[in-house]
Amino acid sequence: MKAFVFPGQGAQFVGMGKDLYDNDATAREMFEKANEILGFRITDLMFAGTDEDLRQTKVTQPAIFLHSVILAKTLGDDFNPSMVAGHSLGEFSALVAAGALSFEDGLRLVSARAQAMQKACEMKPSTMATVLALPDEKVEEICNDIDGVVVCANYNCPGQIVISGEEPAIDEACKQLLEAGAKRALKLKVGGAFHSPCMEPARAELAEVIEKTEFHNPSVPVYQNVDTKPHTDAAEIKANLVAQLTAPVRWTQSVQNMIADGAVEFVELGPGKVLQGLVSKIDRSVATSGKQ
Repeated sequence: MKAFVFPGQGAQFVGMGKDLYDNDATAREMFEKANEILGFRITDLMFAGTDEDLRQTKVTQPAIFLHSVILAKTLGDDFNPSMVAGHSLGEFSALVAAGALSFEDGLRLVSARAQAMQKACEMKPSTMATVLALPDEKVEEICNDIDGVVVCANYNCPGQIVISGEEPAIDEACKQLLEAGAKRALKLKVGGAFHSPCMEPARAELAEVIEKTEFHNPSVPVYQNVDTKPHTDAAEIKANLVAQLTAPVRWTQSVQNMIADGAVEFVELGPGKVLQGLVSKIDRSVATSGKQ
């Protein structure tokens, strides 16, 4: 069985999607439709912008979504998943690729999500940090004992967790995690504390938009970040998507569940190769590949 997986924020690079635009009429049409929906030429920023342009949340998220979804569309019959999943933002790409959302509605949701997150980031200084080589339980224990908001946000693979929260709490957590034996506890260059209680204003704003959007039952199970389980019911998918903004991305457990349910090959669609690397670290016995 084949699982198709879709990357999240951080995988972007200048030039992403240009080959698709130049060489495929369907892709070109979808990119131009996206420029129209967004009200600015995101293709100019994707193909020839600067790293700084692409790092703006309001650009990054739609850019990665577009690259992934358009890539899936251009594969035609070669897009033949038994199941799909996406890392954070990538969950929206997975839902569109599996037919739970239209391309247009998916893009509008991603754009609304990015703008809501950007606003939440500007409310108070917050950030994220990557932690290497400590057991999950130890990282959770240290975060729980610190004053202020700091939580585990991304369970990426065994020995790699991203924590998220208020700046002072993250600084203190990094100090204690290094003292506890972490190989690394390093702050990331991100706009704010994604997948933490700091995103509550964004969650509330996005919930309204999701509620008004039409969802369908997907063609294949979608393993969602919040509970790591396969979902085919549109109402459940919507609820999990709302919860996702303030809840951790349980990627390790999602991949393990997909493998337990029969996945033997993982194909990453979108910029970069981050998910291929994480899947290999979670279980070396499965095959990984990617298209970008």
